[in-house]
Amino acid sequence: MNKLVILVTGASAGIGNLTARSLAQAGHSVYAGMRDMQGRNAPKVRELQDWSFARGLDVRAVELDVLSQESADAAAAQIIGEQGRIDVVVHNAGHLVVGPTEAFTPEEMIKVFDTNVLGAQRVNRAALPYMRVRQSGLLLWVSSTTVRGGFPPFMGPYAAAKAAMDSIAVTQSYELARFGIETSIMVPGAFTHGTDHFPNAGKPADQKTADAYARYAGLMDQVGARLSALSPEHADPQAVADEMTRIVNLPAGQRPFRAVVDFIDDGAGAVTDVAERVREEFARRIGIDDLLHPAVIA
Repeated sequence: MNKLVILVTGASAGIGNLTARSLAQAGHSVYAGMRDMQGRNAPKVRELQDWSFARGLDVRAVELDVLSQESADAAAAQIIGEQGRIDVVVHNAGHLVVGPTEAFTPEEMIKVFDTNVLGAQRVNRAALPYMRVRQSGLLLWVSSTTVRGGFPPFMGPYAAAKAAMDSIAVTQSYELARFGIETSIMVPGAFTHGTDHFPNAGKPADQKTADAYARYAGLMDQVGARLSALSPEHADPQAVADEMTRIVNLPAGQRPFRAVVDFIDDGAGAVTDVAERVREEFARRIGIDDLLHPAVIA
């Protein structure tokens, strides 16, 4: 197995942190992107450094705020300066918001898209020039079963942003194929424990409008309880990190376009099977089926 240089965004906690550790344990050089390394995330940086050193692994924290193009450019430049290349970008950074869709101002919704969609665009604009020159690499996007599966109400801005990011991932897969750059889309389902996704979820500032939905009071708690009941005991977000590590370790050109890890089975897997068949058939009909796989460049 080749040792790859990998950037994981949003790696201070949750699936991003688990993935950074799993990839390092697989023998890769991993850069764990996180914000405010000298401030609120300083303890997480030290903990990750201590964990890595104790095991003789190569995982390093790198300052990366996906809301800033300057920060993304600096992170990519640092990795290139230290390693000479970026082989894999894991687009994991994201933020969940929960509440009545009406209660979110357009400006609040823009912020959700800024993190979940435009953040990936900034990182791509920073990293892809280096990857295109090398004519190789992998973009591994962390999507969501909300894009194609069932999901409850009060997640409107988040679900819309994830759908937008997923759409961009598909579009760029075609646009990067002739550069030898591969695309895989990781599709995690809902996890009721093991991440801070729901506990740290944002809420709309317009409390008056949110209060107008009082007839739905307790619904999300009801949904959460039901999801917990549907989740098997072995459901753990580490499974997502393990699957992403498996994908990265596969030979170039043999990685799946999508991989679903959904212990609850909200239907995204079934929809994906149909959607991917339709996508591939349409690409053949319009004569771009060569873009379904990365070009092999000598």
